[in-house]
Amino acid sequence: MTRLIHIFLIFVFGFYLSGCAGLGTDYETPVVSITSFKAIPGEGIVPGFEIGLRIVNPNRSALDLKGISYSITLEGRKILTGVSNKLPTIEAYGQGDVLLEASVDFFNSIGFFSDLAKNRKQERFTYSLDGKLDVGALHPIIRVSKKGHLFLFDSQQNQ
Repeated sequence: MTRLIHIFLIFVFGFYLSGCAGLGTDYETPVVSITSFKAIPGEGIVPGFEIGLRIVNPNRSALDLKGISYSITLEGRKILTGVSNKLPTIEAYGQGDVLLEASVDFFNSIGFFSDLAKNRKQERFTYSLDGKLDVGALHPIIRVSKKGHLFLFDSQQNQ
């Protein structure tokens, strides 16, 4: 009788594992875009920033965000970093907006502005946004990265 129970449990466990293996096959990475970026009063002489993100969930199940960590790099220098655990659930095939507060890395910022002062003719800067979305223990961490260019003058964008 005990042997029959062991065989049954092995069968049930195997069935469970095969079911879990198929859960993530159609999963698409959510799309994250920056919708706003503005300075806010910070602590001391270093300003803070508020970053607006729009998260689009292209999947058939809700995206229950547990946390996010992110950084923004300008010309290879990590300027802003932050984390948040106050995030909405993004419904299936839906989108949601998130406001994040970021703090400035003072020493990297000094290095960036020092480089900027040395090369005054530079009108275009490369940036990258790197984020990590945590949707819970049963799902893998979702990593997103956006890269692009910022222009000092709007006329440069059209050329």
